[in-house]
Amino acid sequence: MNIAIPVFGGLGLFLYGMNMMGDGLQKAAGDKLRRLIEVLTNNRLMGVLVGTLVTMVIQSSSATTVMVIGFVNAGLMSLSQAVGVIMGANIGTTITAQLIAFDVTEYAPIAVAIGVAIWINTSKKKYRDTSEILIGVGILFIGMDMMSSGLKPLTEVQAFSNIMVNLNNPIIGVVVGLLLTTIVQSSSASIGLLQALAGEGLLNINMAFPILFGDNIGTTTTALISSVGANKTAKRAAVIHFLFNLIGTIIFMFVLRIPIQILVEIISPGDVKRQIANAHTFFNIINVLIQFPFAKYLVRAAEKLVPGKDKEDIDATLYLDARIIETPGIALGQVKKEILRMGELVSNSLKISKDALIYNDFDGIDKVLKTEELINKIEKEITEYLVLVSSESISEKQRSTVSDFLYTIDDIERVGDHIENIVELAQYKDQHNLSFSEVATDGLNEMFEKCQEAFYKTIKAFETGDKDIANEVLVIEDEIDSIERKSRADHMDRLSKMECLTEPGVLYLDTLTNLERVSDHSVNISMYVLDKYKVLK
Repeated sequence: MNIAIPVFGGLGLFLYGMNMMGDGLQKAAGDKLRRLIEVLTNNRLMGVLVGTLVTMVIQSSSATTVMVIGFVNAGLMSLSQAVGVIMGANIGTTITAQLIAFDVTEYAPIAVAIGVAIWINTSKKKYRDTSEILIGVGILFIGMDMMSSGLKPLTEVQAFSNIMVNLNNPIIGVVVGLLLTTIVQSSSASIGLLQALAGEGLLNINMAFPILFGDNIGTTTTALISSVGANKTAKRAAVIHFLFNLIGTIIFMFVLRIPIQILVEIISPGDVKRQIANAHTFFNIINVLIQFPFAKYLVRAAEKLVPGKDKEDIDATLYLDARIIETPGIALGQVKKEILRMGELVSNSLKISKDALIYNDFDGIDKVLKTEELINKIEKEITEYLVLVSSESISEKQRSTVSDFLYTIDDIERVGDHIENIVELAQYKDQHNLSFSEVATDGLNEMFEKCQEAFYKTIKAFETGDKDIANEVLVIEDEIDSIERKSRADHMDRLSKMECLTEPGVLYLDTLTNLERVSDHSVNISMYVLDKYKVLK
């Protein structure tokens, strides 16, 4: 018990510190992380670089790979791109081990103290992000020190020494590493534990190297588990991750283990912690260099192991995936794409409703009604997704974005409701053989055109963040209000002169009301872009 408590407590602190440091780095990176992902091209080398940098920020190759599966599942990344990112993630994760190898434990409390002092005395985002990084690093090293202290009594336990002797068998070492990382769900934590053992003289590089191989295989279990329930392409991405690390392990076990082991001993004589860090780095870099030219064959192998095609399902969100939520900046970028999709669906429905009401073209009526159901479903899924994002450690700017997105999808959904009302009015008009006067039709045409323009521009303003376009929507709103007032006045004048019938007149006024509401909700969205937060109740 005297050993277990400090070891497990230290491991917990290590994981917490690593996560906190990663959160701080993510917040500091902000939207830069999302833009970094967006620069991905079919250039596989670029994918490797992006995977390396992203993993250095989020401090977890498993998280990066899970995120990649999310992108692939959403159709935003091809398998060819995914291969490069997965390879790069393995390189990026070596940074943690290199950091741990520095013997700076005595400075860890100072880092925590400085971080806490910054956190308490400032409200500025960039300083608070920095404080989280400092606190995370400090807690990480404190956790390492606790593990080392807890493991120290094992030097006097003969039974443990006998167990460690068995680790000289490389096969056993690989199995131990695989099981350890599968249980802990973090290769960085597993390697940290190895370095703690090495620091107390309980482990040498000959024992540690095979365990490192097993760690790299074990880290793929997270992605494999995550791919359950994803589409076949996403499953293939997880399989590629597994194959990549398995093949690398086989190559090193039977060909490169001894040469690399000798190399790290020459570079860092007597420093087993640094030898472990260097061995981990060499393994992942050399593995990428060896397998990079054969990446297409990894894709083909994955396609063979996961055969078949997915059934297309259009009645669902296309860009949202829970695996991306751990990187809120990227997740919010995906939400924005889904909102733009909502806007496009509603815009198309608005045109169809006009054709139905004015020109008696009912070909698209069923499509509008089905689209409205889809819009409701998308809104629900986006809302649930944003709730999950907001539960993550996000910046104040990101929290504000979540709020704006929630208001925006509500306004878009309400536009859809008003379009559905117009379609129902068109159906009633057709069923009862009603018609509008030429003057009324001209007025409705003008209202429809202005509302279409307002909605199109507000979605464009939302997409680009262009405040000039958002202000144009406010000008159009004034024009629509003016047209609506004039149309009502003219209609009442026609009624008084008995120039139109009451029943189609009611339909006419209801249509004006619905179109004016479409304009109001368009203005709301522009107001969010302008940071004026006008909320229509």
